[in-house]
Amino acid sequence: MRLVSIAAIAAALVSVPALAMSHPKAANTGHNHAHAARADIVDTAVGAGQFNTLVAAVQAAGLVDTLKGDGPFTVFAPIDSAFAGLPHGEVDRLLRPENRHELVDILTFHVVPGAITSDQLAGQILSVETVEGSSVLIDATNGVRVGNAEVIQADIQTSNGVIHVVDRVIIPTAN
Repeated sequence: MRLVSIAAIAAALVSVPALAMSHPKAANTGHNHAHAARADIVDTAVGAGQFNTLVAAVQAAGLVDTLKGDGPFTVFAPIDSAFAGLPHGEVDRLLRPENRHELVDILTFHVVPGAITSDQLAGQILSVETVEGSSVLIDATNGVRVGNAEVIQADIQTSNGVIHVVDRVIIPTAN
């Protein structure tokens, strides 16, 4: 395992076939940089209809403006059923104002600076620093796993980054 920066990933990676299916609404998942017609990360998540809990959490954490910013960002976005898989009452607890700091930490653990596509990750095991400040393990040797989650839909292009849909909320591990 190695710790790499986003710049090192971009410099060292070679293009290989994508590891997961692309979003049906994002027909062009190649390297076309005509972002003007695309929605940002937040608007894309809202429009998808499968990220209602994530969107509510981003709003409660005060991260909407950040994720609508220039970026680029790579977001490993848990679907609603991923949040439903947390212990009973955990989402409600995290959404309370007194737990905002913890919610921000969890959400920013799902965000990596830069726009990283699945073809850039293919065949590698990387430890990548998240916006939260700690590292997450990405294992792209057999599909793509990020921490404890599996990428179930990759490379949803937005105007300010890339969304990869994950099946679980990614939980930081103690070192």
